Amino acid sequence: MLLETAFICLALNTYHEAKNQSMIGQVATAQVVMNRVADSRFPNTICEVVKQGPHRPSWEDPNKEYPIRHKCQFSWYCDGKSDEPKKDSKAWRKAQDVAFLVLYDKIKLDVTEGATHYHATYVRPSWAKTKTKTTRIDKHIFYRWEK
Repeated sequence: MLLETAFICLALNTYHEAKNQSMIGQVATAQVVMNRVADSRFPNTICEVVKQGPHRPSWEDPNKEYPIRHKCQFSWYCDGKSDEPKKDSKAWRKAQDVAFLVLYDKIKLDVTEGATHYHATYVRPSWAKTKTKTTRIDKHIFYRWEK
């Protein structure tokens, strides 16, 4: 993975989760990460939130860990495919722009209304019944826990 910083982790998540969506759709997925960082039920750093899920030691190097396939909070991180974005692509540049705006609080309105979860419109996860739907933006439906 690229140099790990909060900015890169947020940009990668935005890119992989919403690169084919509108600017507001990308902002929404990035804001969910930030909402999770602020919520005590989740890890307290952006990279830890993005990479949350069970990991296993590498068989080659026991000091290195890999995510267990299809068990992560964000599916792109543990789908077994490369996580490297196309670095010269318009989508990667846009994801970085969105990450900057969200990370540095340049967008004052939380378009997700406090969401800590989302899923694509074409799936029906069982956890959705236990959350409150806040909004739908592009191809994602957003939810929050009631406090």
